[in-house]
Amino acid sequence: MSATVLFRRGRVIDPRNGVDGVRDVLVRDGKVAEVSDTPLPVPPGAEVVEAAGRWVLPGFIDLHVHLREPGEEGKETVLTGCRAAVAGGFTAVVAMPNTKVVNDSGLVTELVLSRARAANLCHVYPAGAITKGLKGEELAETGELVSSGCVAITDDGRPVMNAALMRRALQYATMFGVPVMVHEEDLTLSAGGAMHEGSVSTRLGLRGIPASAEVAMVARDLVLLEETKGRLHIAHVSCEGSVRLIREAKRRGLFVTAEATPHHVILDDRAVGDYDTHAKMAPPLRADRDVEALREALVDGTIDAIATDHAPHGVLDKQVEFEKGINGIVGLETALGLTLELVHAGLLDAKRAVELLTHGPAKAFGLPGGHLAPGAPADITVVDPLEEWTVDAHRFYSRSRNTPFHGRKQKGRVVQTWVSGRKVYADGQVKESR
Repeated sequence: MSATVLFRRGRVIDPRNGVDGVRDVLVRDGKVAEVSDTPLPVPPGAEVVEAAGRWVLPGFIDLHVHLREPGEEGKETVLTGCRAAVAGGFTAVVAMPNTKVVNDSGLVTELVLSRARAANLCHVYPAGAITKGLKGEELAETGELVSSGCVAITDDGRPVMNAALMRRALQYATMFGVPVMVHEEDLTLSAGGAMHEGSVSTRLGLRGIPASAEVAMVARDLVLLEETKGRLHIAHVSCEGSVRLIREAKRRGLFVTAEATPHHVILDDRAVGDYDTHAKMAPPLRADRDVEALREALVDGTIDAIATDHAPHGVLDKQVEFEKGINGIVGLETALGLTLELVHAGLLDAKRAVELLTHGPAKAFGLPGGHLAPGAPADITVVDPLEEWTVDAHRFYSRSRNTPFHGRKQKGRVVQTWVSGRKVYADGQVKESR
């Protein structure tokens, strides 16, 4: 590995610093040393990356990833998840705590971090549980989790139904300077549902999950947020009504951030088709009006980040009746292509798309990176915006294959990923150094 790398004449898009144009980027000792609009001389011994015609971007950051370790290593491990991440251009991921040994203690946090160090591919930031065992009954030790390395607390996959407990979680998390990330679902409204409640669920004869199951919980938690003056991050927003509430809360100055997944902004409930379990997720794919609202929220800043909710599952988890199928899809290796579909369709400009994958998530959780100013970590993703390719789930680096996008044609692909100035993905191959 060269300690010095020169990315030459690529289109640098760095939304945080207002950069969008042809630049040279010099990296030295794992940090960005210089960004220049005029060609830089090649330092002695430097590696040169000829980037003309390509985009040179801050490394992508994913706030919502399930790495499944410890406990479900047959679906994913920290290592295989990190491989998938760098193949998708992600230089940092936030690992959810709903593993089979729940991350509700410093001991589990330290295990995840040790596995990440051993993988030595991308940055892994654990999120700790809000409640012990994700049971929604008793708060986990937030201070212990944060001191061990957690950057947020969440019971993702499960809502905190107890409002008093949620209120205390917001208060305690504020003391330790981390956001509370919430899965918004009123279980009394969603119970027994398998997909979005609408004309498609009626045609298929499946019990639906109404939009109110999400929107009601968003409303509750925004009320609690205003009272506690805490930090709230709303995961995988899927409904028009949720967007309206978040937009208004931001207008009133509440400290709320939100994410949307690529699948919720690309697909609607018609993707379920004839009971396709690869289109089964929580929250479910919604109606086309919800998709339109999410796209508008990406543009106007109501939604801060695109996050994959990468959720690996085994083949047998999906080869069952629709109602019995496990929720979730993998997303790390398809996120860029799906996001660029919105760019190519003229629904999102390139700068905003990059912001949603970089500075937006970094700012939401207060993470390093997400930009390319001198002194920033040399976490860099190089993209060929014109390369056409077809999603092939059988070639994923992820250990799982559960995606509704197999066979989908894409335009725009990650060609290199660099973490702390080290090349970890190039030429279609993960470059491991352990």
